[in-house]
Amino acid sequence: MSQKRFYITTPIYYVNASPHLGHAYTSILCDAARRFYEQMGYETFFLTGTDEHGENIWRVAAEQGRSEKELVDEVSANFRLLWPPLYVGHDDFIRTSERRHTEVVRAILEDLHEKGDIYKADYEGVYCVQCERFYTEKELDAARPGLCPTHETALSRIQETNYFFRMSRYQDWLREKIESDPEFINPPQFANEVLAILRDPLGDLCISRPKARLPWGIAFPFDPDYVVYVWFDALVNYVSALGYPGGVLFQKFWPAANHVIAKDILRPHAVYWPTMLKAMGIPVYQRLHVHGWWQSDGKKMSKTLGNVVRPDAMAEKYGADALRYFVLREMVMGSDGDFTERALIRRYNSDLANDLGNLINRVTAMIHQFAGGRIPAPGPQEATDGELLEAFESARRALPPLVERLRLSEAIEAIMNAVRATNRYVDRNAPWELAKKRNAQRLAMVLHTAARAAVSAAGLLWPVMPAKCDEALACLGADPAHLDGPARWRGEGLAVGAEIPEGVSLFPRRDPGEAAAAAAKAKAAPAAAPFEPAAQAAPDAKPIIEYHDFAKLDLRVATIVKAEKHPKADRLLRLVVDLGGEQRQVIAGLAEHFRPEDLTGCQAVVVANLAPRALRGLESRGMILAAHDATGLVLIGPLGKAAPGSPVT
Repeated sequence: MSQKRFYITTPIYYVNASPHLGHAYTSILCDAARRFYEQMGYETFFLTGTDEHGENIWRVAAEQGRSEKELVDEVSANFRLLWPPLYVGHDDFIRTSERRHTEVVRAILEDLHEKGDIYKADYEGVYCVQCERFYTEKELDAARPGLCPTHETALSRIQETNYFFRMSRYQDWLREKIESDPEFINPPQFANEVLAILRDPLGDLCISRPKARLPWGIAFPFDPDYVVYVWFDALVNYVSALGYPGGVLFQKFWPAANHVIAKDILRPHAVYWPTMLKAMGIPVYQRLHVHGWWQSDGKKMSKTLGNVVRPDAMAEKYGADALRYFVLREMVMGSDGDFTERALIRRYNSDLANDLGNLINRVTAMIHQFAGGRIPAPGPQEATDGELLEAFESARRALPPLVERLRLSEAIEAIMNAVRATNRYVDRNAPWELAKKRNAQRLAMVLHTAARAAVSAAGLLWPVMPAKCDEALACLGADPAHLDGPARWRGEGLAVGAEIPEGVSLFPRRDPGEAAAAAAKAKAAPAAAPFEPAAQAAPDAKPIIEYHDFAKLDLRVATIVKAEKHPKADRLLRLVVDLGGEQRQVIAGLAEHFRPEDLTGCQAVVVANLAPRALRGLESRGMILAAHDATGLVLIGPLGKAAPGSPVT
């Protein structure tokens, strides 16, 4: 039987400004979907990256008095550095300024030009610099024809000679494709929006900009006086990253392509890209998923209003897992979402502290109180036990069609219903009463069943909250490092006799007053400044801490005694480090920057007291420190040789 595959992409993010909550949501959504598919036994590939050409980047760089390359290197790094703290684990990060991408774009242009799908013509029309596109008269607001319908800024009238892609040639095909395949665009209201566009003549797409007007971009292979229009360039990333046309990854994953976008870029992905693919002779992608926008307290996020939400700040304050849970649970696919700290704390306390956290806490506490701190063996099953286990089987049956359409809010609720059923099961069966009655056999069965359900809950929620769910599994005596995705999906990992820790509190309740204090502070603060490179130059900057916070870190010199590639992740290396008589396994994201043989024998500083976590199936006990700049990574280590295990003070 052929391997089931799933290829998911974010849009490549435009680097004329730094990442915000909308970027974070799209990436978290893709990451969680990929993890769910891994649990369901699929071979997956997750692509993200940055879009680095176009007029806005050229303009911002000119305003700041620096080169376009300096700007895109800096902001692209900001995006790349945001994802690990949010547990976003992509397989590839593509930049459209990379040679592997530009060469594919130029080859496609040559091919389409030879086929007659690209031609040169004079054109006059109204143009929006921010959108970087021409608008037709019909697309404009009749009451305000001189303003961009998206940005409400003044449009420019431009008359020039450009190259055009014969998009109109494929209009009928695209309309028939959308009408015959109701799953092609998800949710269906966006398919209706595209069909409305296709009712009128589509026209051809201007795909060039004169280099005299815009020098920053990919030069046309057959006319170096022109650069490629940013959208024609950017969309190609979805195949160039896979090594199109002959790459193994392209052959494996393109038939399973799922694009995820926000609704403001529907037209390029649902009209330009399918017609480009048809002209190129490439099968169209499998599905386009379209989500709404994040608002802040009912208002569109804006630097002017000062209500832009920084995902890194929210993750630092509430934990990346809690942030991931909130945004995935709160936004319904296709609709807009509203972000407030009040809502985050309310959802955190209700779902995570009261339901899931309370379940893990009470199950582990009862096992310590009534079973000596070890997972008891099961006894004869009664109807109430089977009903609880069936609640989780019902959730597993409900998840695939929901995940397939990225309806993760509903998927999470299906799992949380089973979590709540487990809390009701504990209340109904009252282990404390069974202990009083000395009904040891039934007590053991109830404790075992509750623990089994809690393991199932942690396994099913792992795509949403990978770190906290691994903590939950460890609290229940399971070893996350030995559980792959399908094992978590099946609820495996519970071991009779396993000793479990005491005093578990995964999700301590948050004070609702935090939100009011944060809102007052934000109101008193000045409005956010426009994008400034100096303010963005240190994306890893953290709040000021006290000495006792720093003293919690156990930093030690380690010698790398063995290095090899991770068997399941091209970007990760498996390292064995010597910490002075103790050898540990550390999984590090260094494969893009170092060959394994180059690291053997090197020394580096390691965070030695970091909680263990599983990275693509292998346990990592520690973190290698490295410095990151535009040129890559450099290991942080002693100037001279130091004894392994030496403390860093």
